[in-house]
Amino acid sequence: MSLLDHQIELLSPAKTAEIGREAILHGADAVYIGGPAFGARHNASNPLEDIAALVEFAHRYRSRIFVTMNTIMHDSELELARKQIWQLYEAGVDALIIQDMGLLEMDLPPIQLHASTQCDIRTVEKAAFLGKVGFSQLVLARELTVEQIRKIRAEVDTPLEYFVHGALCVAFSGQCYISHADTGRSANRGDCSQACRLPYTLSDSQGRVVAYEKHLLSMKDNDQSRNLEALIDAGIRSFKIEGRYKDMGYVKNITGHYRKLIDEVLERRPELQRASSGRTELMFTPDVDKNFHRGHTDYFAQGRQADIGAFDTPKYVGVELGTVVRIGGDHLDLVTNAPMANGDGLNYMHKRETVGIKVNTVTKLGEEAEGQRWRVFPNEPLSALPGLKTGTVINRNGDHQWEAALHKKSSERKVAAFLKLSEHADGLRLTITDEDGIVSVTDAAIPFQPAQQAAQAEASLRTSVGKLGSTMFEAKEVELALPRPWFVPSAAINGLRRDAIAAHEAARLAAWERPERKAPEEPPAQYPETQLSYLANVYNEKARAFYHKHGVGLIDAAYESHEEPGEVSLMITKHCLRFSFNLCPKQAKGVQGVQGQVRAEPMTLVSGDERYTLRFDCKPCEMHVVGAMKTNILNSPPPSAVAYSPLVFHRQRPRA
Repeated sequence: MSLLDHQIELLSPAKTAEIGREAILHGADAVYIGGPAFGARHNASNPLEDIAALVEFAHRYRSRIFVTMNTIMHDSELELARKQIWQLYEAGVDALIIQDMGLLEMDLPPIQLHASTQCDIRTVEKAAFLGKVGFSQLVLARELTVEQIRKIRAEVDTPLEYFVHGALCVAFSGQCYISHADTGRSANRGDCSQACRLPYTLSDSQGRVVAYEKHLLSMKDNDQSRNLEALIDAGIRSFKIEGRYKDMGYVKNITGHYRKLIDEVLERRPELQRASSGRTELMFTPDVDKNFHRGHTDYFAQGRQADIGAFDTPKYVGVELGTVVRIGGDHLDLVTNAPMANGDGLNYMHKRETVGIKVNTVTKLGEEAEGQRWRVFPNEPLSALPGLKTGTVINRNGDHQWEAALHKKSSERKVAAFLKLSEHADGLRLTITDEDGIVSVTDAAIPFQPAQQAAQAEASLRTSVGKLGSTMFEAKEVELALPRPWFVPSAAINGLRRDAIAAHEAARLAAWERPERKAPEEPPAQYPETQLSYLANVYNEKARAFYHKHGVGLIDAAYESHEEPGEVSLMITKHCLRFSFNLCPKQAKGVQGVQGQVRAEPMTLVSGDERYTLRFDCKPCEMHVVGAMKTNILNSPPPSAVAYSPLVFHRQRPRA
């Protein structure tokens, strides 16, 4: 069993290098971030110099940096991608997260490759194949159950990664083409238009409306907080937080939340260990309800559940705070379950819509049996708040005081250091040994003389040596290996300590060993299938050559190549609307008078001018959203390399 089998990695997202640094300080063992181009989030790209600086910062803590290059690429883009990969390797990046198999047929540096969630890894056979062709880590499909993960781990020795928190794509990742069919914006090329967050009307095969103007493809947010230990036991070793579009506060909060949960497991399970160095001390209490979310679900981890959708709204409604008990001319009184503050953000539901209230000032009126009574003066006039009345339930989606704490320094991460002060021929020597066993030695020509008050001098010297303050180190032990007590001027010992800390940081960087690329097996492993449809996302000749080499005979072009003119599955999802509305044949099984009457007939989904047919594949328990590419998109050329130039990011993605 390798060391990796015992290491538990917390993997956090970063929109920017600055957010990446905070993720590390708040406990991330690794960070994934977009490079200049080819990341599956167009508006989350970063220049090479910022990534290089983040790499250096991360490696001081033994944290790793992964760069996302997980789009499918046109032939004209491959050379630009190859050059970028070499630049990222030279910048010290530890791994690339990819989905395009064409990259494996290119002249790449010996950098680790991780199979993106867009690779749609749901089976033992596919996971085993990807491990054999050179992937060092596999991001499993979010739809897998704990038991399915366990079965994959039993047959596959490649480290497994799994999303534990954040927004959920309703489709199997890499298997959604609605955005491209309707708008020409490809999710597989990093430009999803988020059709899943729109309102839809659902009708059955006889045209009867089942649900009207609901967000039927919008999922609650993933939250595996309660399943961490079960996932560890099933074989997950990297726990991934979604959110490369998220702000600093989200990354701090959610990283801190999972750091605490994982550390609790590690404390109980000495056979497991953290994948990086140091101890994280948070200066706030993490709370997953305080950041943007659409409700919480553990999705399919423990099997299919009914309540996984955020059908009412894709917006953040926050946490229930209280109830309106009185409405005045320019204010309203609330009875709440928690304190309030000036600047809080509130909201309530009115006719399927979320109505926001921005608080200007609040005044506490007193305590009541039901809670605290507050007078709220909104920024907007009460006449602009439709449907607000006595008895309205109020949620808080902006906790001003809690958010203010995250705008300040909110965490420290310290690496344990053992310091030894001794003599050398010309003065004093400070030896630092850290928790990873890295040693540095710093000498200084310091004049010193016998101390007149031995005990006082020794105590002062010990304090000065161990005063590591705002550095990344924490003094666990200070040893004075001197033949007799010496008096050393404070300025001199402080200078030696500063030089020693700088030297030790350099020693830690010099001692970092980048993880090695996994070599593909020879002869080449055979792909589990001999024929591939557009669902394999083969968009360039290198990818085609890869699959041919691994035994695939017939290969259809990616959907983005515009070679699928008719109706096809634009989305394949484990989410089933028949199940959500108790119309599933399996639900009817055994119910007297109902069994045999409920069939998995097609249904219709409509949003504005868009109309889709829903087909149900009951054996694997999947729903297919079927439709055709719009004529204007079908007749236009496929997306070209210009959209991925490091200098051109012209498309704007709407807010989730």
